Amino acid sequence: MMAVETQAQYSTSYMMNEEHQYMTPEDEWDRDLLLDPAWEKQQRKTFTAWCNSHLRKAGTQIENIEDDFRNGLKLMLLLEVISGERLPKPDKGKMRFHKIANVNKALDFICSKGVKLVSIGAEEIVDGNTKMTLGMIWTIILRFAIQDISVEETSAKEGLLLWCQRKTAPYRNVNVQNFHISWKDGLALCALIHRHRPDLIDYSKLKKDDPIGNLNTAFEVAEKYLDIPKMLDAEDIVNTPKPDEKAIMTYVSCFYHAFAGAEQAETAANRICKVLAVNQENEKLMEEYEKLASELLEWIRKTIPWLENRTAEHHMRAMQQKLEDFRDYRRIHKPPRVQEKCQLEINFNTLQTKLRLSNRPAFMPSEGKMVSDIANAWKGLEQVEKGYEEWLLTEIRRLERLDHLAEKFKQKSSLHQSWTSGKEELLSMKDYESASLMEIRALMRKHEAFESDLAAHQDRVEQIAAIAQELNELDYHDVISDGDQCVPLPLDLCTTDCTSQDLLSQYNDNDAGIFSHTLKICVCFDDQCPCLPPQQANERLRRQFAAQANIIGPWIQTKMEEIGHVSVDIAGSLEEQMNNLKQYEQNIINYKSNIDKLEGDHQLSQESLIFDNKHTNYTMEHIRVGWEQLLTTIARTINEVENQILTRDAKGISQEQLNEFRASFNHFDRRNGMMDPDDFRACLISMGYDLGEVEFARIMTLVDSNNTGVVTFQAFIDFMTRETAETDTADQVMASFKILASDKSYITVDELRRELPPEQAEYCISRMTRYTELHTTLEWTLASYIIMYLYNQVH
Repeated sequence: MMAVETQAQYSTSYMMNEEHQYMTPEDEWDRDLLLDPAWEKQQRKTFTAWCNSHLRKAGTQIENIEDDFRNGLKLMLLLEVISGERLPKPDKGKMRFHKIANVNKALDFICSKGVKLVSIGAEEIVDGNTKMTLGMIWTIILRFAIQDISVEETSAKEGLLLWCQRKTAPYRNVNVQNFHISWKDGLALCALIHRHRPDLIDYSKLKKDDPIGNLNTAFEVAEKYLDIPKMLDAEDIVNTPKPDEKAIMTYVSCFYHAFAGAEQAETAANRICKVLAVNQENEKLMEEYEKLASELLEWIRKTIPWLENRTAEHHMRAMQQKLEDFRDYRRIHKPPRVQEKCQLEINFNTLQTKLRLSNRPAFMPSEGKMVSDIANAWKGLEQVEKGYEEWLLTEIRRLERLDHLAEKFKQKSSLHQSWTSGKEELLSMKDYESASLMEIRALMRKHEAFESDLAAHQDRVEQIAAIAQELNELDYHDVISDGDQCVPLPLDLCTTDCTSQDLLSQYNDNDAGIFSHTLKICVCFDDQCPCLPPQQANERLRRQFAAQANIIGPWIQTKMEEIGHVSVDIAGSLEEQMNNLKQYEQNIINYKSNIDKLEGDHQLSQESLIFDNKHTNYTMEHIRVGWEQLLTTIARTINEVENQILTRDAKGISQEQLNEFRASFNHFDRRNGMMDPDDFRACLISMGYDLGEVEFARIMTLVDSNNTGVVTFQAFIDFMTRETAETDTADQVMASFKILASDKSYITVDELRRELPPEQAEYCISRMTRYTELHTTLEWTLASYIIMYLYNQVH
């Protein structure tokens, strides 16, 4: 009777009063055999191995379970290791009361975890009471190794049993119903291992009638590959009618934690990989933005001086080459840069959307590379470009006028020279000296006729002089600017009283002056000056350009309006909007040949020096600007819908919710895709927001962080759904790193490379700072869990 009472007392001493479901007496046979020497042997071996599996993390172990815990020091250390918490500082003395104090500190810690110890006191532990010591260790195992097991709303012992049943259900000859006889043949243990690590055991070769072989296989594989120490003897289990339940539970719980820990580590690694993948993708977008921005700004910087160069050429051919170079710039060199600028804005908007969705801080480009900086630089480029084109056309008009005047001067000078040819010889003749009176009268009449003809040619000379003066004023390259003036012939050159000699002298003087100036003008004159095209051909070119421009201009405007309607349409899903926009984009790309043809007609007009067209209000500049705006608009709109899809998927927004947001936004949208602050306030009020000035100002900082003065639909959605995103928090990421680090305050390079994919492991290693409190001869350890870089990214 006394033995039975002792057994009952010992039984209750193991049990947690609040968690009595862990171990309920199944029948009288259980209690009668509770102190069976075989069971005690199994418990001693199992509990000792279990304690050492934790103590070795602190660099120590126990040999005798009832003796090595007597001073309380290793007991306190065990509790610190398995709990991850610090216990009160132990007493250093070796007296009995010092030992009792230390054991009491350990027992108090156990009680602080919700465990009510019954009949286990410090004195029994200090005295080396085997039963009480085993009972205390079992209580610790229950609390720290089994209590937190949870499977399908069951916990502790029932949860562990259900986990075993679920994992071994597919295996033949395995039927786990308890933690004693169900494990005697070793197949259940082998099934657990094979389920999680099929590479370690060939289950098909196991035999039910070889329990010792099966058990030893499981023990050896677990110890070698799973870091689970051997806690049982195969012979003890096989030769015992009913193996000790506590020993089996303790050993099996190690498998749960090993495999559940692997699953937990996999989950942690997946979470970290997800965060790292987001960071890597965002960093890639940041680097691409910086690179693209630098290249675009550098191109603008190099292009502007070329467009600012106003050095005029003296020949039409040279100026036409400048115009051709400018056309190549417009047709070949600038369009890719327009696409780069558009892509730059798209990348920036996509990046900011992804950062917002993952609760990362907004991206701030390097100084001078903001989207606004690039827009200002581009605006400056286009202003200089417009000025350069106007200068080119003005210069070409000037050279065309000069060439026309030069040709006219050449023709008139040639006629004048033809008239003066032979006049000097005629006037130098002295035939009047031997002439009769009749002949002299005839000579006088002939002289009078010459004098009349000379007066008429005076007007021609004045015209030539006027043309020469205009050529000088227009800086014609063949005029020698030496101050010489064209000398016009005087109207009163000759009188009837003049002698033939006087007439000859006056004529020669004036003719020499005209001839001298003519030489100055005509030196190096190019005989191949192009003539103006016929007016009829010019009119044909004007009509040809106008016919195309009057079609293309309205087409561009219509497409702009249609794209705007698609982007605000709430009839279909975002995917349908995207498909429609993609079709518009393809149609626009296919239309490019019409723009190229119009450019060709425009080039023909410029080559023919046609600079006006009464048949159309569209200039090539209008068409170019409209085309660039159309390309930019379709790309931006597609990007906006893509970002809306990202937001919808990240925040779990239904299509109905999106339609409601769009309807509310459209109702107050008076700027085609943007709301003024007043309209935004009215929209919020209509949706039930009670807004004061301070609160509205706070909201505006969220939806318009760049102070643009408008609220886009994307910013509106971000605000309306800002609380619904399911993103990884900094604490979750930190906890995931801690799992991979096995609860250490640091994580090693080897652990990172073992747990993470190579690319992400190296990415993490390159950015994490070294842990300064610990290093080995092989490698520096890394900063605890995750550096501020990643932490800030999460926040």
